[in-house]
Amino acid sequence: MNQVEQILRKKGPVQNAPGFVMEYYQRVGSTNTRAIELAREGHPGHVWIRADEQTSGRGRRGRPWTSENGNLFASVLLRFEAFEERVVQFPFLAALALAEAVEHACGTTHLVKVKWPNDLLIDGAKISGILLESESQSAYGFYLVCGFGVNVTHHPDLGLYKTTDLRSLGFICSADDLFALLAERFAHWLAIGFQPDGFESVRQAWLARAVGVGQEIRVRLTQEEFKGRFIDLDQFGRLIVKLENGQTRVVSAGDVFFS
Repeated sequence: MNQVEQILRKKGPVQNAPGFVMEYYQRVGSTNTRAIELAREGHPGHVWIRADEQTSGRGRRGRPWTSENGNLFASVLLRFEAFEERVVQFPFLAALALAEAVEHACGTTHLVKVKWPNDLLIDGAKISGILLESESQSAYGFYLVCGFGVNVTHHPDLGLYKTTDLRSLGFICSADDLFALLAERFAHWLAIGFQPDGFESVRQAWLARAVGVGQEIRVRLTQEEFKGRFIDLDQFGRLIVKLENGQTRVVSAGDVFFS
């Protein structure tokens, strides 16, 4: 990576998240990209990558992610011996950890809602993005990178949906404080998720925060869009939608909008 883009501030253990270490950059192209670089070099995982600023941040489906100083940009790398089925459950675990971190940082409760699979909303406006990327490697097993971007002090104006930031909502917190809380809550939910049947605890906690349960939604897929009623999540975190004809449809990936 270009040294102009990659400026390391410090590295070391993560406070309140035993077993995790961190690399903290003043500027980096993308925290997810840096985590993937470490994974491909054989890093054993349990490492957080933080940056004050990203020069080429990205969201789901390659969408650009505005990455100005003051917001939180962080990615965590996890390593597995091989692909595990529970990896598909991580968007929900990550969303719960971030929702709790935001509420703790803001000194409030029942503030954050989640929209399938892992968008965080406050008063119907999006405040964050979570991007998961993974790869199987013959030499090093399987890795998962989970990237977090949170609108702390400012937010982009996007056409698809409403966005906001914590400062605009009257909450004063720093990216540093929010990261410390995120690392702690992520370690907490990771431990739960690794337990037998741990996803049921994650699933129930996620549903308790979910917007749109029991309501009509629009689901936009790559080549089609349909309407139905959001009725549940299955054991893999897939969206279960009841169609007008009474049949149910299970969705693994897509964008959800409220009618």
